[in-house]
Amino acid sequence: MADIKTCTLDYFPENILIDILSYLNIKELVRAGRVCKRWRRLVKDQRLWRNVDLTTWKGITLHLLWVLLRQYLGCGLRCLRLRGLLLSARAGKLLSESWLQSLANKCPRLRRLSMFHADLRGLRSCSLLPRTLQVLELHGCELPPGFFSQSAPDDGQEGEAAPAASLQVAEGADSKSGKGQASVGPSITIETLVLDNVPSFTDQHLQSLSSWEKLTRLELRDVIRVTAAGVRNCAPKELVLKHPTGGLSRLRRLEMGNFGRPGYQLQMASLGLGVGWPGLEEVSLGGREVGPGLLCLRRLRDLHWLQLRSCRLSEMQVLRSCRILRGLRRLEFCEVDFQVHQRQPEEDGGEGGGNGGGGEWAGEGVEGDAEVRAAPEQQEQAAEGQVGERGQEGEGQEPDKEPEGQYDETDPVPAIRRALAKLLPQCTLVFTGCKVTIRYD
Repeated sequence: MADIKTCTLDYFPENILIDILSYLNIKELVRAGRVCKRWRRLVKDQRLWRNVDLTTWKGITLHLLWVLLRQYLGCGLRCLRLRGLLLSARAGKLLSESWLQSLANKCPRLRRLSMFHADLRGLRSCSLLPRTLQVLELHGCELPPGFFSQSAPDDGQEGEAAPAASLQVAEGADSKSGKGQASVGPSITIETLVLDNVPSFTDQHLQSLSSWEKLTRLELRDVIRVTAAGVRNCAPKELVLKHPTGGLSRLRRLEMGNFGRPGYQLQMASLGLGVGWPGLEEVSLGGREVGPGLLCLRRLRDLHWLQLRSCRLSEMQVLRSCRILRGLRRLEFCEVDFQVHQRQPEEDGGEGGGNGGGGEWAGEGVEGDAEVRAAPEQQEQAAEGQVGERGQEGEGQEPDKEPEGQYDETDPVPAIRRALAKLLPQCTLVFTGCKVTIRYD
């Protein structure tokens, strides 16, 4: 018992201590490194610096970023999340070109970079970012006009003399140690670009993405200055050999969403898909871009995967848009409000597609994904007593005869499922967080 009472953390193996320290955030981790020399050595272990999230650290400055880069960040870094100062009372620049260059030299395995509310207008081009990046996320950031160009413009801008000098010092130090190869590369290697609420992103930025040779996934959310003409100009052209060329020819997945924030003008950029997009296999439409986008899906002959989210749809809209998509293999409805119109029932307890009830019924789908492949005909009879408890309980109605492996009871609108199963027999239907609104004429 005496030995147990005198036992301290010094008796724990280092692997266990590192696992304990992994539950701390970055600010707490830096504080723990000030306890003693042993803890400082453990805190610097690169296993603790694989996924670094600095968005919760209030008061972060460029000086602190330099301290973290020089003392803690290293070859173990895979994912980095930063928050700028656009929404802070201390408005200013958080990133510098010399810091980004040093980040590329010291962290050659960095794959994902996410920036929130950062002012990037002080950077000349995204070519200054680490060449090892595969995923770049920009949320609420401000961009300069030529940010997405392959080559950075000439020097001579204000405030660039000091960063250039420190950049040469960093490169010289790394060349002596045999490092510094992470920033050298022929072109930008980013495969996934996410733009969320970036008001300065325009058609010119979109056009400059055509020079990115590795870009296969593009997500545009609340990008209010992108127009249908800009999307149309970026669509690849098809040669005689059936290989798309020009524009975003390597793009395989495109996500577009406009969720109608106050003061935003609807550009209906998804109408640009009507020109056709060879090679585009996956499309995700959200908010106010769903309606215009559904009108253009017939021109996407390579489309295999479609997601509709955060919108209102009627049965006629879904059937008219999907009846010609014979090559569709997966159709997802995420947080969709299905508008079902019915005649006023003459008798109580009338059957209305299995969802009978009051004038308006909203039943949320299950929290996971509900996959449906077949179209059983025995879905008309529903237990009305389960509707009043919860939306999930109201949708979980078991038919009299359920084929095993082909039916999922979390189907919000059986009529749509049955119709789509006949039109697209090879397509998998997924309903996530959907609800139904029944309106009586």
